[in-house]
Amino acid sequence: MSDGNDVTEGLDPQAMSGWLQGLGIGLQPPLVFERVGLGQSNLTYLATDAKGERVVLRRPPLGELLASAHDVAREHRILSALQGSDVPVPVVHGLCEDPAATEVPVLAVSFVEGAVLNERRDAEELSPAARHHVGLSLVDTLVHIHAVDLERVGLADLASHKPYGARQLRRWSQQWGLSRTRDLPDLERLTQRLTGLDPGPGEVRLVHGDSHLRNVIIDPQRADVRAILDWELCTLGDPLADLGTVLAYWPQAGDPPTRRFDASTVPGFATRTELVEHYAALSGRDVSAVSFWHGLGLWKLAIILEGVRRRQLDDPRNLTAVGAIPAAAVDELVTCAHVVLDEAD
Repeated sequence: MSDGNDVTEGLDPQAMSGWLQGLGIGLQPPLVFERVGLGQSNLTYLATDAKGERVVLRRPPLGELLASAHDVAREHRILSALQGSDVPVPVVHGLCEDPAATEVPVLAVSFVEGAVLNERRDAEELSPAARHHVGLSLVDTLVHIHAVDLERVGLADLASHKPYGARQLRRWSQQWGLSRTRDLPDLERLTQRLTGLDPGPGEVRLVHGDSHLRNVIIDPQRADVRAILDWELCTLGDPLADLGTVLAYWPQAGDPPTRRFDASTVPGFATRTELVEHYAALSGRDVSAVSFWHGLGLWKLAIILEGVRRRQLDDPRNLTAVGAIPAAAVDELVTCAHVVLDEAD
């Protein structure tokens, strides 16, 4: 369904133009499409019409996918349920599942104006006050997500209500088995450590599952979160898992070296301790088990990156502007997770 141009690889521009114009949201032809963002999972495109109006499209990666992964239709359901809530999300325009227009589901949402911290220099351009505020605003957003009334918005059946730590350990161990490119004993040992530290049953709340700086659009001056994106890993579970994910993506001075996005190391950004304290104060939750969730977040990120490596090896069309992910990037995250657990002990 591609015209052979890398800019629109994975989309049929003519067919998608017709579908978007049929949504009745005022788009005027011709529409121009381009792939945007640094996402290594679901692919994101920007559609711009003759007036300059913009719509964002999301589709699964190219090539063979693992079962249940990259479910754009599920993402559509979640975003639709959150329309009008306190959670800042884009406006949902529609889901295309017409085989005449696309071979896979394509989600269309509004374009949200604002800044995205895709590069370190984007963080450096923020004022010191904005740098400090952005992490706190991300935590504010998590608190809103975790306060969603699941019954009222129709998401109570989104996922299992069984203990979340055990579910995550089981699910991502299976993903590792299906997508790994080599043996990695340190990861197997990390899995065993996390299994022994699992805090057991907790609350059942909406969990974003992929909360980090590159997945939010912010006000470029105040750094308030205007929208949180990429809901494909959203599920029901322990809300502290989202806090652990933020920490996993939040390197700071003194950490073992990793190739994680390092915006949070720019002077002025809140520390991980500040983020945890802010979450505890706003939510009123006990955060004593946060080190487990921090370690689990790093473990999961390592497995996700290994899956991206597998897709890139299997189908080079899944390469992005940041290029191929090296095996060392996965290994470094595993080492970092062991250090987190060691320090908690």
